[in-house]
Amino acid sequence: MTRILSEHQSILSEFIAEIRSADIQADRMRFRRNLERIGEIAAFEISKVLGYRDREIITPLGISTMKVLSEQPVVATILRAGLPLHTGILNYFDRADNAFVSAYRKHHKDGSFDVHLEYVSAPGLENRVVILADPMLATGQSMVQAIKALFEKGQPRHLHIVSAIACVQGIEYVKSHVSSELTVWAGAVDEELTAQSFIVPGLGDAGDLAYGNKT
Repeated sequence: MTRILSEHQSILSEFIAEIRSADIQADRMRFRRNLERIGEIAAFEISKVLGYRDREIITPLGISTMKVLSEQPVVATILRAGLPLHTGILNYFDRADNAFVSAYRKHHKDGSFDVHLEYVSAPGLENRVVILADPMLATGQSMVQAIKALFEKGQPRHLHIVSAIACVQGIEYVKSHVSSELTVWAGAVDEELTAQSFIVPGLGDAGDLAYGNKT
């Protein structure tokens, strides 16, 4: 299942517009904060489909029965670009366990690339709900590699993928290579990839825009 968050009018579209804007992107702090706010909105939407239980809350004047999460999700991200989005999700699921994967593209002279993983840190994931954040879902190859690495820690009951901008090709690639129950939450979905596998119109390199150019 794919949920496109900008399909309905909301302030989210303002944040998506700003992270796309070449003029506004020059402000790194604003770029990171907008990714964080997109993560917050995605977390709120995901919270609507999670499980809840009744809990008695003692107030100064009595007892109130409230719905609270029956379990905390695991909030995961792909370093380094995913950190601001991850922070936004964690702002809402503040007692969640966390997982981190270091994955990057190693480009070759012919324009092709391989995906390299260098680091995985995660709790046990068996039968848990996992939310995996990465700002750009382009080809889907890095995402699938990260998911396979995480799944070595156990098979989740449901996987939620959060991206600010996704490409149709990437969404389909992930769905065809991941066997677990899966929902993609995308701020916006674009149709095209460049020969170098960047999303068009996209926004550029989210990691460089958030933290500076890499060598």
